[in-house]
Amino acid sequence: MRAFFVFISLLTLCWVPCTSAQELPALGADRTKVSVSGLSSGGFMAVQYSVAWSSEVMGVGIVAGGLYNCGSVFRAAGAKPFCMDKAWSPARSWEAATGFARDRVIDPVANIARQRIYLFSGTKDLVVAPAVMRSLRAFYGLAGVPEPALRYVDGVPASHAFVSASIVGPDCGDTTPTFIVSCLYEGAPYDQPYAILNHIYGLKARPPAVLSATPMPFDQRLYRGRPAMLADRGYVYVPASCRERGAACAVHVVFHGCLQSADTLNSDILYARLGYNGWADGNRIIMLYPQVDKSTLIEGNPLGCWDWWGYSEPFGFQLRHGFQIDAVRRMVARLEQQP
Repeated sequence: MRAFFVFISLLTLCWVPCTSAQELPALGADRTKVSVSGLSSGGFMAVQYSVAWSSEVMGVGIVAGGLYNCGSVFRAAGAKPFCMDKAWSPARSWEAATGFARDRVIDPVANIARQRIYLFSGTKDLVVAPAVMRSLRAFYGLAGVPEPALRYVDGVPASHAFVSASIVGPDCGDTTPTFIVSCLYEGAPYDQPYAILNHIYGLKARPPAVLSATPMPFDQRLYRGRPAMLADRGYVYVPASCRERGAACAVHVVFHGCLQSADTLNSDILYARLGYNGWADGNRIIMLYPQVDKSTLIEGNPLGCWDWWGYSEPFGFQLRHGFQIDAVRRMVARLEQQP
């Protein structure tokens, strides 16, 4: 009987750490080498985050995203949000950014000119119109991003999806529940994670045959308030070399699209198999995969999108203090802390 109670006690002690995600590690990451990317709502979020915290972001990868400050509760209320099928004015977007910067609720917009920008619009994307991505390209032109720093890809026959070279199928133009496809481009599999990370960082090494680590869940409740509507868990991939003291690795944040969170898909396909982690492992980049889950229709996010139109807060969602932007920024800051 005594042995039984000892077993139960040990089981109780193990229950919380064994079933709960842990805190993000403090790794002393390099503050000057933070970048972001995302698909769809995650693409809009990557734009918002990189404009709001432009002094802290060196590069951005946007796959089927859109202009800063384009979304609003009213524009997103229809069957298809305004900013996904019409070319909103890049001048109005830039005017909004400069106004917010004058009010000191986002970083000075002059910082955007030093960022490295990757933009992707699939020719078979029926969700976010190519004209929307062309407007975003014009926005970065107004921001003063030099031509060599801006890579615009619009010739791949992809649907509304991330394009992976490490996942075989579905076909490039297919609509899939994972929003991840495989594409041939110029005679070779198109590797979008490589294209994004290489444009931002200039990758030096290929992925190792065996990765040095596995993705780790972490507790997002430590970084959110209820209005942020984040999932309980996010995921982080930390190459073994980035756990060494003084490693000062880069950090890349990936924002998933609508209906693409790990819990919604019940899959590790985005944070473990899309292809980012291999390139990160060989090039000393910490990969952060924050997560937003579906909510009720009344709560405003039934598709599990990142907030680019105001469902978590009607005003301020696109600013530094926006609930989701602030939560992710605190996650990055945790990775930057010295161990």
